This record gives sequence, structure tokens and C-alpha cells, in this order.
Amino acid sequence: MNLFAWQRAVIKVGSALISPEGKGCSGQFLLPIARYISECRLAGKEIVLVSSGSVAAGRNLISHGEAPSIAEKQAMAAVGQMQMMANWSRFFDFPCAQILLTHEDLADRRRYVNIKNTIRELLNNGILPIVNENDSVATAELKVGDNDNLAALVSQVSDAQMLMICSDIDGLYTADPRTNPNAELIPVVEKINSEIYALAGGTSNKLATGGMRTKIEAAEKATINGVHCLIVNGRNGQVFDRLLHNELTGTWFKHQASPNKARKNWLQHTLKTQGHVVVDDGAQAALINQGASLLSIGIKQVEGNFHKGDAVLVLNQKSETIAKGICQYSAPELNKIRGLNSSKITEELGYCPSNVVIHRDDLVII
Repeated sequence: MNLFAWQRAVIKVGSALISPEGKGCSGQFLLPIARYISECRLAGKEIVLVSSGSVAAGRNLISHGEAPSIAEKQAMAAVGQMQMMANWSRFFDFPCAQILLTHEDLADRRRYVNIKNTIRELLNNGILPIVNENDSVATAELKVGDNDNLAALVSQVSDAQMLMICSDIDGLYTADPRTNPNAELIPVVEKINSEIYALAGGTSNKLATGGMRTKIEAAEKATINGVHCLIVNGRNGQVFDRLLHNELTGTWFKHQASPNKARKNWLQHTLKTQGHVVVDDGAQAALINQGASLLSIGIKQVEGNFHKGDAVLVLNQKSETIAKGICQYSAPELNKIRGLNSSKITEELGYCPSNVVIHRDDLVII
């Protein structure tokens, strides 16, 4: 994939850009980023925004000492999240949605599927998802820890082709440019290795939770899963004008496989199946020849005790494996709706979490 040929991107914006003085939200650096998001959407592209800044945004509204306690920081996050969302919303003439996540949400298969479905529906309806870590309730063992790595995980759950990390530095350098005048920007990184990590320093911003190392960690997570990663200077508005004209600015970490190939490999070879479904000839033809999702009406038989979010095999009526995918329903639910039209699911179950049993994005033909 060409660097600029992406259809869906995750853009991460850090605390240093949201609240540069650490005294509530600011629009100082956000207007060019917001304009870039709007222009991308007008071009038919989809954006998921990962935004830090809730603690910094709420810092002045909660009484605290020199070193705020965990409870004080969580209170800052609770009030600051509202400030941060309002600050972003004022830049757009389209609706925004708030998604707050913890590491536990992303590690749990059922919650992971729910997050994926939510992001998919928001994008389908032209709404900008704005994601942040749920700092107001998350404890240390439940936190991702920094929004660089959170953004990399969001790029996977949202099936993005590009992760763009907006920093307060131009990209990855051969040395720290703040202390070494001879440091040179590295425009392209073919593969992340120990030498690349050796170039990473920490962060000099007391309000930030990450530095260049967390950005390289995020880039590594993204690139091995088929997602390009770009680190750019979010303080330089001209960067985004150049990107709109397909001009590379910053450091580009190339993906190690196409997103589709990486995801299909993960589905086919990594996920352990918990059961299987048998489908009729019509469903088999639709899956193989039309790239369709699996619907309840095409299911003849359900085997296994699987849960929503588990991987299942799809067999034809000759007991041959034709596909593997992530199921949107548990086995008991599926036994009740197999053979039914999707419009009848609510009538049978009392609810309808999804119109499809396995979405085409979560399915690989074997």
C-alpha cells in the first residue's frame, strides 16, 4: 500500500498538544489537525481519533498538592474528559462520539467485538469516534499505560491501514535534537529493531506519559499487524497541509505485511476455534463467491459451547471446512436463531446485537 492510499486511519494526539501549558484545554495546536481530519473525511476517508489530555484538561479544576494522588488524578480525568470532548467538538461540523477504554476491555474477546462493532457503526454513520483511556476508573493493572500504545491497539480493533502519531517533535532522529545539533531526521524506517529502540529517549514533558520509546513500541505493534505508522510534529500546522498534498513529513514506519494479509493470518493461524457451524449451499456460495458476511438464515447446525467473540469454523454440508471467523453470537443464541431471517432475531431473542453472525471483516476463507 502506498503511504497515502489509506482508507481508514487512527490519529493520536497527546497531552502536550491538547493542553500545552497544563492549564485546561487549548486550541493552539488543534485547528490544523482538525482541518486535516475534516479534509480527509471530505475525501471519503475515515478517521478514528485517539486523544490524550483529560487529566491535564481537568488539572486546574481539582484541588491538589505538588504530587496529585491517584484519586485526585482520576477526578481530574473525570472532569477533564468533558472539557477535552467539548474542545474537540467545537472544531467540527459533524457529530463526535466518546469511547473510553481500559486494557481489560481490549483483552476480553467479547468486549473487543463490542468495541469493534461500535467503531464500525459510528464510522458507517459519519460520526468521528474519539477514544481515550478510561483514566477516571482504571487502576494500574487495567491501564494500557500510554495513549501511543492505546492508539496502536485501536488501529487493530478498527481495521485501520494507517496510524498517525502527532508528537511535539518532527519524528525519529539519529540523536536527541534538543541536545545534539547534529541530529538528523530519519524519514523512513523499514523495520523496527534494537538499533531503532536505541535511538529512543524519554519524555521531557511532565504532563505526558510517553516519549519516543512508547511511540516506537506503538509503531512496532502497528507495523507487525499490517498498519503503516507515521510520527509527525503536531505543533507544526504546515505538516498537515503537506500531508493533504501527499508529501511525506516526519518518520514513516513501513508495515511488515498488508493489513488484510496480517489480519487473515491472525484469524486463520492464531485464534483457537471453540466450535463450528454448518451452513447451507446458498450461504457457502455467498461467502466464497461474493465476499458476504454469514447470516443466521444460512446456518443449518451449531456445534460447541462457544461465546460471543470466540472463533468458530464454518463447514459446508459435506463437513468440509470453508471458513473461520469471529462469531457475534454465543452457541445457545445461535441455536435459537439458526435458519431465521435477520429481521426475526429480535423477535426470537428479545435483542439483536448484530444483523450478521460473522462479519466479512472478521472472516477468512480457507
